Amino acid sequence: MIVVEEPGFMTTVQDAGRPGHYRRGIPPSGAMDMESYILANALVDNRPGSAALEFTFMGPRLTFSAPATVAITGGEIPILLNGNPVEPWRSHRVQAGDTLSFGFLQTGVRGYIAVAGGFDVTEVLGSRSTHVNSGFGGIDGRKLHAGDVLRLLPPEHASFQSVRKLGAEHIPHRAKDVALRYVPGLFNYRLTEEGRRDFEEREWAVTPNADRTGIRLSCKNTSALEFVHRVQPFGAGSDPSNVVDAGYPIGAIQIPSGTEPIVLARDAVTAGGYCTVGTVITADLDVLGQAPTHGRVRFHAVSLEEAISARHERRDRIARACESLSS
Repeated sequence: MIVVEEPGFMTTVQDAGRPGHYRRGIPPSGAMDMESYILANALVDNRPGSAALEFTFMGPRLTFSAPATVAITGGEIPILLNGNPVEPWRSHRVQAGDTLSFGFLQTGVRGYIAVAGGFDVTEVLGSRSTHVNSGFGGIDGRKLHAGDVLRLLPPEHASFQSVRKLGAEHIPHRAKDVALRYVPGLFNYRLTEEGRRDFEEREWAVTPNADRTGIRLSCKNTSALEFVHRVQPFGAGSDPSNVVDAGYPIGAIQIPSGTEPIVLARDAVTAGGYCTVGTVITADLDVLGQAPTHGRVRFHAVSLEEAISARHERRDRIARACESLSS
């Protein structure tokens, strides 16, 4: 067992998510930086999809009641084991009574804590991921509180004792300023040609209004992007970005009133009445999940074929990193 002495900020149990329930209005949740989450589990020899902890800005303070193997990945952050600095992107053996604590993230936004065996919480629709807005998954559907007791599943390999360390060439780089590739969406036509050009040419910044539901962006140029003039459709709102309700995939880009884009994240609503001008590609969602407040963002349109190719490249990159740990 692990006792939560201090919860950190927005620390929740997350795994690979619960896909397949959009028709019920349930988003997939899961790790915001899926690559870091996958590699954390690989470092402690967990089976894919094992539940880990995700924290934002500041990590928790945890005390272990039994020996365990733990790894920390994600943004750069000071990590202390019994008050002594330890490295991220490698596994560590801890003993009963040991305490793991953290400083503040210095780069990125989120960190991941994997423990051999994975966290033992009740599955909801095939996943242990927490969806705070709905109040299910994880620990009673909420973020961690001081005094919580976290239970672990038996390790995949009970005899696993070795220390694993990820090579520098496999550690993902998360920059403050990012370029996001997106596929133009079903309602991209709602922007004029000038509006679409402005959307890509402007330098956007991550606002403090960014969380697991969505990341709102702003720009020094506060003039609205230009929408095509239209007669308000029956069933749609009066805002030029309103449409009759449509589905929202992860990474969908809304631009209410044409001023501040919102990129929908893993806990977002699954449908609504704002047009989505495009969708950030899967390969870049991890980058977005680590984009810090005031970090600069640029958008670049790509084809569906380019998006699929980038997804395959990401999958292969992660596979190579995992294979390097077992060689």
